[in-house]
Amino acid sequence: MYKYFIKRILDVVISFGILLFISPILVLLTILLIFQNKWSPFFFQIRPGKDAQPFSIIKFKTMTDERDGHGNLLPDVERMTNLGKFIRKWSLDELPQLFNVLKGDMSLVGPRPLLFKYIPLYSAEQNRRHEVRPGITGWAQVNGRNSISWTEKFNFDIYYVDHCSFFLDLKIYWMTFLKVIQREGINQSDERPMQPFNGIN
Repeated sequence: MYKYFIKRILDVVISFGILLFISPILVLLTILLIFQNKWSPFFFQIRPGKDAQPFSIIKFKTMTDERDGHGNLLPDVERMTNLGKFIRKWSLDELPQLFNVLKGDMSLVGPRPLLFKYIPLYSAEQNRRHEVRPGITGWAQVNGRNSISWTEKFNFDIYYVDHCSFFLDLKIYWMTFLKVIQREGINQSDERPMQPFNGIN
């Protein structure tokens, strides 16, 4: 009952309360990013949600759209601005996803929504991560995030699917808060970026 009803009520109440509390921060960041990114403060991308149904995820846009002489986007590290680095450092780019939670596309806690191109590469067990709504944070994120392998991430995701409960979510809320405050595992290293999933790694 918690996974399908109570959890949704808590998602709406908590995300709405957080949005009210942080609204001045959201407005300020939006204004700053409007100037930095030429009226394009948000990043949108289609991701698989519950039952792998597509939805548009929203984040703050932390990189510019600068391109080389051939029209190709410059490498990420060259397009990342100082403001973007600050936003990423404190995971503020994830805050607009609270609107995805209100809409019902996401939950506060669940497996992170990855890319559609990965779905054909999943095993039947790995694909079970889509049995619940994707989350802003999750069991894999508080147990290593980019410092663990894809296999370990998916194992944590499936564990969450099978053991989803109020007390597990409460534990993930607290662990997420601590990791953000301590800035532990918030972003992947520029020197050791997380490699794209290829079905094996």
